[in-house]
Amino acid sequence: MPGSRAEDYIEAIHTLSMGKGFAKVMEISELLNVKPATVSEMLEKLSKMGYVEYRKRSHVKLTEKGIRKAMRLIEKRNILTKFLKTLGVSEDVAERDACALEHVLHPETLRQLRNFVRFVESSPAVNPRWLEHFREFCRTGKHPCSQR
Repeated sequence: MPGSRAEDYIEAIHTLSMGKGFAKVMEISELLNVKPATVSEMLEKLSKMGYVEYRKRSHVKLTEKGIRKAMRLIEKRNILTKFLKTLGVSEDVAERDACALEHVLHPETLRQLRNFVRFVESSPAVNPRWLEHFREFCRTGKHPCSQR
């Protein structure tokens, strides 16, 4: 199982491969803000783990295993971003925090966050009353239903 840094590479390769089917070391280097030699080193590790097809001085492609991993990572990030935005976090911060959180959450936590996001998205009301109450609480620090 790849670590968080390796997962960042898998996501970067997926993003850069969109449309053309492959990525180049320099593109990955620029996107992740690391040296090309560092990229080559990680690509060799990912190749040994079966996530990418890579030959030095050539391009890199995700394998089927790599594509599946990238799709799971993207799903995690989307769930986390939606959850954080529901809480009222700005999109910019939500995306940045989702990137950090996606690597450390236990599968049980992610499953429940996925359920929560699906619950909110499938709510019959555009702004359910409890969500309006939460937003009011965030603005005022007081629960709208309290008697005081």
